Amino acid sequence: MTRLQSLRRTALATVLSGMLGFGGSAAADVYTELPSLNLDLAQELAMATVQSCRDDGHQVSAVVVDRSGNDRVVMRDDRAAPQTISIAGDKARASVMSGLDSGDFVANREDIRDEMNNVDGILMLDGAILIEAAGRMLGAVGVSGAPGGDLDRACAEQGMEAIREELDFAM
Repeated sequence: MTRLQSLRRTALATVLSGMLGFGGSAAADVYTELPSLNLDLAQELAMATVQSCRDDGHQVSAVVVDRSGNDRVVMRDDRAAPQTISIAGDKARASVMSGLDSGDFVANREDIRDEMNNVDGILMLDGAILIEAAGRMLGAVGVSGAPGGDLDRACAEQGMEAIREELDFAM
């Protein structure tokens, strides 16, 4: 292959890669890829969380939300009150909104608690924790139904331990 043929092929490859979106094109700047928790792992987290509370004698609901606060999995134990579903989801959404576990959000921002509890879809109550892997927030799991937010949070933490290894190796 002559030097001229080699230059032509390099130029052609450069032009084609730009047209097809490879390399540093402007097209790459118009969207962002964000990691998310897949449905199977979200279901595993919800089940492990509910089971943890069940083992302690509490009937709860667990809601797993993505980083935008959208429900991924909603799970209510057999005898948990129906209202626990919305409470658990609202706790989880408070966590993703604040970027903190809900108990920390409550402790850090007691000054806005009354106002925030009037925002539809948000409850500043202990009982939700962030789902994080490799330093990135994937969502949150909220729990409601145990006799106290600290017990709800403990169940969520035990649920997270059940999937921790999978999260750590996935990222």
